Amino acid sequence: MQETFDKLYKDSQNNKKFKNLYELIVDRENILLAYRNIKKNKGSFTKGINESTIVTIGELEPEKLVRYVRRRLENFIPHKIRRKEIPKANGGIRPLGIPTIEDRIIQQCIKQVLEPICEAKFHNHSYGFRPNRGTLHAYSRAVTLANINKLHYVVDIDIKGFFDNVNHGKLLKQMWSMGIQDKKVISIISKLLKAEIVGLGKPEKGTPQGGILSPLLSNIVLNELDWWISNQWETFETKKNYETERIISGKRRLDRSSKYRALKRASKLKEMFIVRYADDFKIFCRDHKSAFKIFEGVKKWLKERLHLEISNEKSKVINLRKNFSEFLGFKMKVMRNKEKHTVKSFMTEKAKKNAKQKIKTHIKRIKKNTTAVEVSKLNATILGLQNFYQQATMVSKDFSEIAFSVKRTLYNSLKHVSSENGEPSKYYKTHYKDYLGKKKIFVAKVAIFPIDGVKHKNPKNFTQEINNYTVEGRSLVHKTQKSVSEGIVRYLVRNPVINQSIEYNDNRISKYIAQKGICFVTGEPLLLNNMELHHKKPKALGGTDEYNNLVFVTKSIHKLIHATTKETITKYLQLFKLTQESKDKVNKLRVIAGNEILV
Repeated sequence: MQETFDKLYKDSQNNKKFKNLYELIVDRENILLAYRNIKKNKGSFTKGINESTIVTIGELEPEKLVRYVRRRLENFIPHKIRRKEIPKANGGIRPLGIPTIEDRIIQQCIKQVLEPICEAKFHNHSYGFRPNRGTLHAYSRAVTLANINKLHYVVDIDIKGFFDNVNHGKLLKQMWSMGIQDKKVISIISKLLKAEIVGLGKPEKGTPQGGILSPLLSNIVLNELDWWISNQWETFETKKNYETERIISGKRRLDRSSKYRALKRASKLKEMFIVRYADDFKIFCRDHKSAFKIFEGVKKWLKERLHLEISNEKSKVINLRKNFSEFLGFKMKVMRNKEKHTVKSFMTEKAKKNAKQKIKTHIKRIKKNTTAVEVSKLNATILGLQNFYQQATMVSKDFSEIAFSVKRTLYNSLKHVSSENGEPSKYYKTHYKDYLGKKKIFVAKVAIFPIDGVKHKNPKNFTQEINNYTVEGRSLVHKTQKSVSEGIVRYLVRNPVINQSIEYNDNRISKYIAQKGICFVTGEPLLLNNMELHHKKPKALGGTDEYNNLVFVTKSIHKLIHATTKETITKYLQLFKLTQESKDKVNKLRVIAGNEILV
């Protein structure tokens, strides 16, 4: 589907109107790609109102799934949505709407086709729920605006229950304006928005949190706000073109500094820049007066254009030189450092509390189940928190506090199962060099990572050239990835094994790519006429089509794995000289298959 998606992106950049999207949504390859993408998500095992999960779907033959999706979409009636309430850290409740797995696959089919069209229209500094972008990119942009652009007044806006209050009619009109003008597709999305929620009935507004399409739809709603703010200053069009291209950090960039100087000199426009992550956004301004005007303007615009209210208690104008502003788990303030003002940032109190709770929960799990696996999970949690929050300038201070807070729990819970003797892992030795001479705690022979072993790392802005829908953009995403034979991948996609499950056929593609197109045993290139997918544990012995039970080998190796007579074994052993390593691999596969090892 990649060529199709690339064309949609390019056409959208050229403001094309799309009236035939339905055919792309029900395209066989698009439906199978939807299954493949959903399968990667842990939520694919979550049930909706019926008993189906991704496992149920995986048992179907590929063509059955294709026929099912096409039949459902001919006269689409969405299944009811299961409501689940998740407790929030602040004591509130976040309502999740969980569609059935069948409807999630349908939503994924639609998302895959709409996303390239929307990506071409989305603003550069919207970072939530978009490919390749994340929380840290949004935080990094905020730091840049305060540090480099010296914008120290921030308009903080909190939208009241954004996901619950999206106006359906307005959203569909915004999609139409973006060029999504296939009436059948618009009708299907309208039905999805009004899908009945068990216990609540049909919603009149809002996009259910939990639906696959909801994040994309929420970005469509707020994209209009992004561009309204941006066109006040950042992308304001002037009669004379002041913008010039120049090489910055080895990349070709648009330099707007001349334009901004001209705007300051000859206009009364207010300097402002927006950074948005989903419904959480900030507008950075030059001075107090402008910030308050923008605050009132945005408040009025949200109400009149998008029919959204803001929370007066949580929305405010902040002078970063005097007060902290919170954003995505960080709190930032501008402080004087020698001759200049720079951002000083910490974890928010809520983020610290959550970090302590996560670590303590994992420690208690180790007490109940003292295994190397559980200790590794604790280490993964510690490392994940460190890697995320190391962007804060005062991260060392924050993690020292967290380490002190959990110290007692660590000692009391693990005193009977821990030791101070052992050999730290290679990762520990390279990542925590400063701690090698200090006292370490070993549980199940695994060293627990030092909680306070983190140093500040400067945040990095998002590279705008990274893009899933251009050849150049993908090359930046896959810098180090060596490609396997595209022809064989194409063949595997277009020629599924008849009477095998969709799970088998999908894992067949993944396994070929993961093995880099070479035989698991011999390391020789796999060719279409000389490659077979082997079930490690045969289905006759209870084996399944799951990824870890499959491996690609050459035809001769496959016969050798299953050979039981002396003549056959001798014949295939004489065909090629196996190294000891290859022989060990064959023997391992023979044992799992229930056969004797080769001497």
